[in-house]
Amino acid sequence: MPQDAQGKYKRYDAIVGSMSDVLTAMKAQNPSHIVFNDSVGALTGNNAMTASVGESVLFIHSQANRDTRPHIIGGHGDYVWAAGSFADVPQQDLETWLVAGGSACAVVYNFRQPGLYAYVNHNLIEAIMKGAAAHIKVDGVWDDDLMTQVRKPAAIGS
Repeated sequence: MPQDAQGKYKRYDAIVGSMSDVLTAMKAQNPSHIVFNDSVGALTGNNAMTASVGESVLFIHSQANRDTRPHIIGGHGDYVWAAGSFADVPQQDLETWLVAGGSACAVVYNFRQPGLYAYVNHNLIEAIMKGAAAHIKVDGVWDDDLMTQVRKPAAIGS
């Protein structure tokens, strides 16, 4: 979106009047916004997605022009179809995955603990400053067994 010298977004009386500035902004290939579901904040705060502990959620992520590397803060991709084809064997247990520009991917994650999870672009500048973030509010009972130390740390290799 075109900005003025002070960094404020420009307004136009008619869309046709914005064309020159829009094309200049587009040629710079430095988008002002990178968003999920059409706008900054569309899936955060009161608009957060919801799930329950034990529920598996399918995320579909398409990417128009640029490569991106999303991940779930607090989770991971149990199953990841990196090329977006369910005919492919999914990769498993990925922390971060690649969505190539002009492509799509599918990811399934089973939420094991309640809390607020964030689905973000791994480039946190794009996630925080430009809007590429979504939240998932997960309800349910906390499972302390998942967080209990099984054995004390020990030296490696002995």
